[in-house]
This record gives sequence, C-alpha cells and structure tokens, in this order.
Amino acid sequence: MGGQAYANAWMNEQPGQPVRGERLVDPAATSDQRTYALIMHLSLIASHFLPLALVIAPLVMWLIKKDESAFLDDHGKEATNFQLSLLLYALLIGALSIISCGIAAVAFIPLYVLAIVGMVLGAAAANRGEYFRYPACLRLIG
Repeated sequence: MGGQAYANAWMNEQPGQPVRGERLVDPAATSDQRTYALIMHLSLIASHFLPLALVIAPLVMWLIKKDESAFLDDHGKEATNFQLSLLLYALLIGALSIISCGIAAVAFIPLYVLAIVGMVLGAAAANRGEYFRYPACLRLIG
C-alpha cells in the first residue's frame, strides 16, 4: 500500500485500513525522503537565528518537494502547520502579556517546551518513515 493510501486511511479512518493510534509507516518512503522530512521538522531550529525562518523554511521546503511523494507532502504540511500554529500562539501570548503587564509571558515557557518536544517527535517519526500529527496544531494548510 502506497504512502497516499496510508495517509488517506489515517485521515478518513476507512474500515479495514490503519486508523489513528497505530504507527503508520510508508514503506515507499526512501531514505532521502525520510531525511528531507526530518529536516523539515528540524527547520524550527533555524528560527533561533532567523525569526522569519519559523514559517518560511518548512513552507519553502514543502513547496519544493510536495509533488514528489505523499510522504513528503504530508510531513511538509504538518511541519508548516505546526510552525504556523506556534507563531499564532506566540502572537496571542504576546498580546495577552501586553494586556496583563507581562504576567501572561509565563505562557511562553510551555509553548517553547511544546515546540521542542513536538519538533523532536516529528523528526524522529519522519526518520522512521512514519506519519505524524503534532498535538495542539491548527490545520491551516490542508
């Protein structure tokens, strides 16, 4: 079964197909594709050096390779959606921090932990050839 069939089964939970909660592996994903997907997830590290890289890096990487395989398309969308979600959450926390005279800034700590843990889990799943869904991720790009 190809990667797109696994992704469709996971997204739609079709009878007789793998469903959420199982580890969905794309046996057709090559070593190069798994490495590229891993780097898409790890592109979050670039935001420590270039703030705009938060969303731009995974978006550009995804746009370049999205038509190559369903595996890269899925991981690219997921990494981009997660990093867009992190950006939106950070903007919300920033606004709340201004309103609350800095009290809400403490919420940046769990957001940072979510970002690091999510990035590591996503990169590890990509390296194993598995599909992955981030927690607390807004699905803005479908």
